[in-house]
Amino acid sequence: MSEKTFSTVITCMDGRVQLPVNEWMQNQYNTPYVDTITAAGPEKVILAGSTSEVDSMKEKVTISCDAHGSEVVAVAGHHDCAGNPVGREQKIEEIKQAVEAVQSWGFPVQVVGLYVNEKWEVETI
Repeated sequence: MSEKTFSTVITCMDGRVQLPVNEWMQNQYNTPYVDTITAAGPEKVILAGSTSEVDSMKEKVTISCDAHGSEVVAVAGHHDCAGNPVGREQKIEEIKQAVEAVQSWGFPVQVVGLYVNEKWEVETI
């Protein structure tokens, strides 16, 4: 694709985070379309999920990068997550570790960490 129209988010399946994260990505990276890969507690899945769960995420990131030309991948966790119910500080640390893990997958993209706080505002990690 000749113009940058897609970005990618690995985020929670919790519907409360979809809109704020997608809007943030659209505005921050000027990408009208956001490929969204979901899991319950995605940072936990990236760090401690089964091989098949992680491979599935990698496959979806591959499609987003190769077919849609995504140049940025965000790992987004959030407050009040049922899939990974830990406190803010631990969640932020896990997001940082998950960003490093995604970087190690070898995609030629920028990888960023996001945290959606209790006001449903997106914070960069």
